[in-house]
Parts: sequence; C-alpha cells; structure tokens
Amino acid sequence: MMQWERLLSPARLGKSDSEPLQAQRSPFQRDYDRIVFSSAFRRLQDKTQVFPLAESDYVRTRLTHSLEAGCVGRSLGTKIGRGILERHRLDGVHPSDVGDVVAAACLAHDIGNPPFGHSGEDAIRHWFTTSPQAKRLHAELKKNPVHFSDFERFEGNAQGFRILTRLQMPDNHGGLQLTCATLGAFAKYPVASHPERDPNDPRASTKKHSFFHAESELFAEVAERTGLLLSNNGWRRHPLALIVEAADDICYRLVDFEDGVRLRLIGYEEASEAFAKVIGERKYLDIAKRMNGTEERIEFLRAVAIGKAVEQVAAVFLQNEEAILAGAFEQPLIRCTQAAEPLEEIVCRSRKRLYANPRGVEIEAAGFEVIGGLLDLFVEGVEALAANHGKLAPRWRNLLQILPEPFVGPGGTPAPDAYTRLLRMTDYVSGMTDSQAVCLYKKLRGISLPGQ
Repeated sequence: MMQWERLLSPARLGKSDSEPLQAQRSPFQRDYDRIVFSSAFRRLQDKTQVFPLAESDYVRTRLTHSLEAGCVGRSLGTKIGRGILERHRLDGVHPSDVGDVVAAACLAHDIGNPPFGHSGEDAIRHWFTTSPQAKRLHAELKKNPVHFSDFERFEGNAQGFRILTRLQMPDNHGGLQLTCATLGAFAKYPVASHPERDPNDPRASTKKHSFFHAESELFAEVAERTGLLLSNNGWRRHPLALIVEAADDICYRLVDFEDGVRLRLIGYEEASEAFAKVIGERKYLDIAKRMNGTEERIEFLRAVAIGKAVEQVAAVFLQNEEAILAGAFEQPLIRCTQAAEPLEEIVCRSRKRLYANPRGVEIEAAGFEVIGGLLDLFVEGVEALAANHGKLAPRWRNLLQILPEPFVGPGGTPAPDAYTRLLRMTDYVSGMTDSQAVCLYKKLRGISLPGQ
C-alpha cells in the first residue's frame, strides 16, 4: 500500500536538504508559482487547445485550458483531501495541501505539448519514422532500444517532465526543483517508452509514458521519495495523478463543447441538453432560460456541470481509496461516475463537430510539414557540424546561427551521441509556439522574408 505521508512529500527534486516551511505559503503553492513564472508555461498562450491559430480571442488556448484545469483540480483535490484527513491522521497536512498539489500538476500537465496540439506529437513521430534525415540516425539509436523508442513514440507528457526537471532552470539539478508530490501527481503514465505497451494491457497508466530515458534517474528519485509501487516497466500511478487526469477530462469535455457553441459549430439547444444530462437535473435549464443571451446561459450550465462532475469524481475516489493506494485501480475516475455516459456522448459529438472541423484539420495537416521541415533543416545542420568538427558550408553556418547555443551544445559543440543531439532538436522545435513555428518555417523556406 502506498502511504499518504510519503505521497505528499514536500521534498524537492534535486535538493537533499529540506527547506524551511512558511506559514503563509506551502511548498505546493510555491510549486504552482514556479510553474506560472516559467517561460515554458507562458508559451502555452500560443499553443493549440482545439482550434489552431484561432481568429477568435475567446477560444481557449493551452494556457487557458491549463489554468481552468488547475482550478478544477484544486477544488477536486481539496474536496478529496478533506475526506482523506477524516480517515487518516496526517500531522501537518491540510485538505488544501492536496488541492495545491493537484492544482500545480494540472497547471503543468500540457507544458510539454509541441505546436499544433496532439497532432504535433504525431508530426514528430511521423518525421522520425519517415524522414531520410532521421533514418540516418536509426542505426546508432537502435543500439539502445529505449533511445529509439523515445523518438518513435515521442510523447508530450515525457517532454513535460523533461521541461520541469531539466530544461527550465537548467543549471539546477532537478530543474525547477518542484516537490516530489507535485511531480508524482504530474506523471499520469509512470512507465518508460520501451518496451512498447502490450495491446491487451487494460491499464490506463501504460497507454503512454511520462519520462524519456534521459530523465529516468530523475523519475526514479521521484518514485522512491513518494513511495510509488513498482510495476512492469515502471511504477503504479501516484493516486493524485488520477485526480489530475479527472480534472483534465472534465475540462476538455465540457469546456471544449462550450467553445463549440461560441464558434457556432454546435447549437445552444444541443449543448444545453447535453449539459443537462451531465447535471442530472433539468431545473437548471429553466434557470438558464431566464438569463439574457446565449453566452451567459451556456456559461452557467457549463459551470453547474463542472460542479456536479467534481462531486461525483470525489465520491468515486474516496469509495475506491484502498484500491487506489494498492495500485489496483486502473481506470479513469470519470468513467465510474453517474455522468460517465453523457460525458462520453459529449466527447463523441466533439470529435465529429469540433476536432474534425475543416479549418483545424487543414492547419494541423500543414503542421506536419512545418514541424517535419524544421526538424529536417536543423538536424541536418547539427549533424553536419558534428561530422565536420565545426567546419561548415555557409548554408549550415548561417542556419546554426539561428539555433540558440543550448540546443546545439555547450560552447556550440554538438554532443558526441545521436540520442542527445536529437533530444536537443526536439526540445527546440517542440518548445515553439504555433505562430513561431509557422513564421520560422516560412522564413527558412523562403516563403516569406524579413521586411517583406
């Protein structure tokens, strides 16, 4: 059984000494603040949630989605924290501590996403398996199957852990040096990329992976400090990771649907009926009808639906706490709620009406060309630099002047191994915003030039 005393560890990754506690600000609140002030978090303001490069200033980006997920996660975590403390005597722990851990992890849950949302992850995987530039590195990478798998199955969750623990504040061991509790809750898939998941494995925690081989020792430190249970190819989930997953599930189901109404891709009547099914009480439809304006009505119904979903998820968690602490509960909490069916119905409608929207699909398809094109250019340039020991043709010399030094290597010298060189390239391209990636691609391809 996992123990809450260890699961809520305030120990900071990369620091052996404990920090003095502040009465007015918990370690987990400090985690939240460190994430908010990080450059990687700011870049989420121009990364796709559902509608890439949206022309409407209302539509959510990854930034607003992450903030909203953090709010839902805090409410959900605090509610569950109250139930946990009623059952267990945990000295010095307050229900809000659980809420703060979940809120911080929710805030960071998409921080590793490349441009163009999940299609950006697909674009990097596609590039690695099909590009002649990538294939030239396959033989060396296959010497270690985990190295090869990290790129073949490139994962934004693993890139997020890398950002939090290595790329942000890179001079620190442990990067941002967040608490192990927050990092454990962040890792929804606490397994490595290799071996590939057994398709018959029903566990939600093995569907993806939350760390690359380069950060495997850092993740092992998080797992040890929080007392995660060992499992095949990794560990069982931190219990609070289930709450982070639920907060994300609630937001992207209900809030994305609300965006669809704003963009007139979904009618008010259809959306309000769907929200009423989640709420389970039709009286709220009558309350909404007394409000002025469609936007106010749908905002009200969405807020009530979120509240109902939070109550149900909290109840499911507390009912299954023993199985969760034993690492035996392996399905999303939201699937066990009374609202599971109407929430799944909303997702099905969103896939047909929102996620398959022609404009979004066209931009995401173009994103494959943008991401693949940038990786081709920069990987070829860095590989030429590595092969020629600094002697470059003018084309590559000019190109690599654009690439910031940390992504080439210390002192502008590429790493001796292909794995590290390629990691730095995916760090660079996946860290771009949607607009930055498009703009740089157009310039490097001569489609647009500065001043033109």
